[in-house]
Amino acid sequence: MASKIAAITLIIILGLINTSIAGKEKLLASGKIVYLQLAPVDPRSLMQGDYMALRFALADDVKNALPFDKNIGNNASHSDLQPPSEGDVVVRLDAQGIGKFEALYHAQPMEADQILMHYRVRNGSVKLASNAFFFQEGQSQDYVGARYGQFRVSDSGDILLADLYDENLNILGIRKEPAPD
Repeated sequence: MASKIAAITLIIILGLINTSIAGKEKLLASGKIVYLQLAPVDPRSLMQGDYMALRFALADDVKNALPFDKNIGNNASHSDLQPPSEGDVVVRLDAQGIGKFEALYHAQPMEADQILMHYRVRNGSVKLASNAFFFQEGQSQDYVGARYGQFRVSDSGDILLADLYDENLNILGIRKEPAPD
């Protein structure tokens, strides 16, 4: 009996994992492309092993727009952020697809060049899809020029970090296109 329960539990878990993976693959294939500018990061943590620590300017803008605990006063630090612990932000896209902070979302009407992106607040920091980008061992120099993260965004505001790009929106790393002759 216990083995049947274990087998059924395993099948359910594998089904949930596969459903999650399929949803993320669909988002990567068909989500709206948005580029977000990287914010400065401590150079000592920029390259750590086989990943790059990331911060995005949009996360800083969201953090600055969030309410603080009014009982703490004007000296409140960003670690004193109060609910909501997650929400949506309105991002305006330019002609190149570069997203800029517009406002926190409060069910206001959206314009054609605006999209929603979901954020979470964890330990006083605003998190978008990821705060790290993983790459193959020995490829760190390919990403030193990273200035933008390319995200795929669903209609509901779910986001996935897809790749890193330089200041001219050229893809970096092993997936980059070869230079023309």
